[in-house]
Amino acid sequence: MSELNIEAKTENLDKVLAFVDQHLEERGCTVQAQMQIDVSVEELFVNIAQYAYAPDIGVVTIRVELEEAPSVVVITFIDKGIPYNPLAKEDPDITLSAEERQIGGLGIYMVKKSMDDMSYEYKDGQNILQIKKQL
Repeated sequence: MSELNIEAKTENLDKVLAFVDQHLEERGCTVQAQMQIDVSVEELFVNIAQYAYAPDIGVVTIRVELEEAPSVVVITFIDKGIPYNPLAKEDPDITLSAEERQIGGLGIYMVKKSMDDMSYEYKDGQNILQIKKQL
């Protein structure tokens, strides 16, 4: 397991992606899986950066765990921002046109669809959001 503690600022996204990608590349992750994971990490990190501590800036911990047999990556985001469960929000109706759809929610929907598992809990004053992807 490896952790990165970093200020939740969108300017730090490249550092976050580099941290995650380093572990994925060491494991020999496929390009397709890495792209899906990167899009998910970007969506979740940017949401934390924009909303968790607004208007202030706080810290987010990103934890990467690689499991064997089957080969799975588990990425956990931990922040002490305002409690928010993105899984509680209803999925957007993707059958509607872009003009008819409500704003927001599409990014989290994409994360849920591209990852094998996604979970959230609020514990000890912390948002703990976890995604899993089989490699």
